[in-house]
Amino acid sequence: MHLSEITHPNQLHGLSIRQLEDIARQIREKHLQTVATSGGHLGPGLGVVELTIALYQTLDLDRDKVVWDVGHQAYPHKMLTGRYSRFHTLRQKDGVAGYLKRCENKFDHFGAGHASTSISAALGMALARDARGEDYKCVAIIGDGSLTGGMALEAINHAGHLPKTNLMVVLNDNEMSISPNVGAIPRYLNKVRLSEPIQFISDNLEEQFKNLPFLGESLTPEMERLKEGMKRLAVPKVGAVIEELGFKYFGPIDGHNLQELISTFKQAHKVTGPVLVHVATVKGKGYAIAENDQVGYHAQNPFNLATGKSHPASTPKPPKYSKVFAHTLTTLAENNPKIIGITAAMATGTGLDKLQKKLPKQYIDVGIAEQHAVTLAAGLACEGMRPVAAIYSTFLQRAYDQVIHDVCIQNLPVFFCLDRAGIVGADGPTHQGMYDIAYLRCIPNMVIMAPKDEAELQRMVVTGVNYTDGPIAMRYPRGNGVGVPLMEEGWEEIEIGKGEILRSGDDVLLLGYGTMVHPAMQVAEILSEHGIEATVVNARFVKPLDTELILPLAKRIGKVVTLEEGCVMNGFGSAVLEALQDNDVLVPVKRLGVPDILVDHAKPDESKADLGLTSPQMAETILKSFFSSGKEKAVVS
Repeated sequence: MHLSEITHPNQLHGLSIRQLEDIARQIREKHLQTVATSGGHLGPGLGVVELTIALYQTLDLDRDKVVWDVGHQAYPHKMLTGRYSRFHTLRQKDGVAGYLKRCENKFDHFGAGHASTSISAALGMALARDARGEDYKCVAIIGDGSLTGGMALEAINHAGHLPKTNLMVVLNDNEMSISPNVGAIPRYLNKVRLSEPIQFISDNLEEQFKNLPFLGESLTPEMERLKEGMKRLAVPKVGAVIEELGFKYFGPIDGHNLQELISTFKQAHKVTGPVLVHVATVKGKGYAIAENDQVGYHAQNPFNLATGKSHPASTPKPPKYSKVFAHTLTTLAENNPKIIGITAAMATGTGLDKLQKKLPKQYIDVGIAEQHAVTLAAGLACEGMRPVAAIYSTFLQRAYDQVIHDVCIQNLPVFFCLDRAGIVGADGPTHQGMYDIAYLRCIPNMVIMAPKDEAELQRMVVTGVNYTDGPIAMRYPRGNGVGVPLMEEGWEEIEIGKGEILRSGDDVLLLGYGTMVHPAMQVAEILSEHGIEATVVNARFVKPLDTELILPLAKRIGKVVTLEEGCVMNGFGSAVLEALQDNDVLVPVKRLGVPDILVDHAKPDESKADLGLTSPQMAETILKSFFSSGKEKAVVS
C-alpha cells in the first residue's frame, strides 16, 4: 500500500508487519523531502514513526482520542490522517500547520505548541467520557523532556488518584527535548534505558501463579501480596515509582520495533485505570546525520539531504539578534561573576549555549519549567546575583504569576530577555510573541524596553544587567538584525525611560517601538514624497514612557501615529494614548499594530502584509486617516 492511499488511520488495521514497515519507510522519505525543501522540525517526527503506526493500528480513531504533547513530533500523524497530499505545504501560508490544530483536522483532538499539556488534556477528555457513560480510549503521547514541566507532573499526580479512569500515557523517551534534558527525572529515565528490560517477568507472574496446582484460578490475599512483592523486584525502578503514583507500567520497550510496540499497546489497552507505556526511541531515526546531531537537527531551515547542510544564503545577512545578545551577555559575564544566564530548555534558541561553553558556572538550564526559572531568578536576585532570564516571549506567558508574585511585588532586579517577540512566522499562533508588551506593562515596578536594531540591543543588555532598582525586561525579534555596525565591547548604558528623535517634521509624529522604528523611518520617507514631513521618535521604553519628549511633540504637531509589532490592545499605542489623555493632550492618534486576531503560520513578511504593517501600507493608512484626498495618492501597488 502506498502512503498516498491512506486517508484514514483505521486503514492501518489488519496490515502485516512488513506492510507497516513499508509505510514507515515512506513516511520518513516524505518527512525528509518536505523538511529539506521548506524547513521545519526534523528529529522529533522521525523518532516516532513506528510509535505512531503501532499505536494507531491498535486504536479506532473514529472513536478514540489521541493528544500529542507540543505537536511538532506529529508529522507522521498528519500523513496518516489525510494530509499526505498537502504535506508539501507544511508551515507555509494557508498550508499544513507545523503543530496540531483542532480546526485543521478532525483527528487533531487537541492543539498545542507549548510542552507538558497532553496528560492534562487527555485526562480531561477521559473524565468527560466517563461522565457521559461512554467507552472510548484516551491516549497522551509525551516526551521525556516535557516531563520536566511541572504541569505534566501535576496531571500524573491527579490521574494516579483515579484508579477507575482509563487513561494511557505513552512516554516517548529519546533523552532529548530541544536541548539535552536536564534534571533528576531525565537522569532517572536514562538509567532505565540502559538497564535490561525485564518487564516480561512481571507480565507473566500471574499466569505462573495460576498454574501452581494448589492455587488454580484464584489467588489468596497472602499470595496476591507475594505476587506484588515479586513484581516490585522485577519491574525497573522507574516502573516501581510510576506504579506507586497509581499507574500500571509497561516498558521500556523498543520504539522502533513494530511487533513489540503493537503487542505492548494491545496489552496496555486491556488495563483498567491509568497506564504508562515507556517507549525508548531515537530522535532523528533513519537519517544518520540527524541521529548524530540531535540538537542541531531538532529543526532545520531548508537543507541538502545528501550533506545535511543548509543552503547558503545568496547574500550575507546581518547577525541574528539572539547571537548578538549572547555575545554581549557573555562578554559582560566574563568580567562580572554575578551574572547568571538562565534558560528553560532553549540554550541554542536563546544563544545561551555560548555562555554555557565559555562560563558554565554562570549558566543554568532548568528544563521545560518557565515558572521555576522565574522564581529561581528571584531567589538569585535576593542574594545579590544578576540573573538574566532568557525566555521566548510566548513561553514567558507560562510564568506570569511568578513574574508578578515572586519578582515584581518584591521589586527584585531580574533581567528578562524576551526573544522571539513579535511576529515569528511558520510556528503560528502558539508561538507568536504578541502579548508581552500588554501583559508586562500593567505590572508595577516593571521597566520595559525594546531596541530598534542589534547595536541598540547591545546597549540595552548593558542597561538591563546594570539596573538594580527592580525588574526590567527587553523584547527583541526572531531572525537577523538590520545590518548596523556593532561594537565588540565598551557599550554605553541607555538612560531609563529616554527615547530619541531620529527625524524632524511638522506634519505628523511617528512613534516607533522596537522593530517598528526602522519601518517608521521608511514610512516617513514615503510620506515626504507626498509633501508630508514626519517627526520620527524611537521610543525605546514603553514603561516608563518618555513623556517629557513625546507630550510636547504631540501637542505641537497635533497628529500622532504609534507603530508596534504586537497586539494593539494594551500595547505601546495604548500607553501613548493613556499618557496623552492623562496630560490633557487631546490630539488624534492612529495605532498601528496587530489587531484582536490570532496570527496564523506564514512567513513574517506575508503576515505583515496581511495585517497592513508593511511600510507602504502604513504610509497609505496614515494618508487616509489624517490628510485630505487632495494630497493622497496610492502608495501600495
